[in-house]
Amino acid sequence: MTLVYLCDEFPADIDNIIKPIQDALVNLVFEDDSLISNVDSHRRFMSDPIDIRSLPSLLQRAVITGKECVYVKVSESQPLVKYL
Repeated sequence: MTLVYLCDEFPADIDNIIKPIQDALVNLVFEDDSLISNVDSHRRFMSDPIDIRSLPSLLQRAVITGKECVYVKVSESQPLVKYL
């Protein structure tokens, strides 16, 4: 699972948003959050320059609107060597 947290000037800690999001996706995206093997999380301030050209369209729109949000992508795990 990949999370991108676009935040305002008073953000939550990135580790504090992972578990509630995983729990919210149970029975919507996966059967149980114990199935999540990897979490790649990122926090970026909306006030920082963000190059949107290579971002997914939903994330592009979020950056353009300038509203705090979380982008979530769930995908198959990669071999461990890809993360190292």
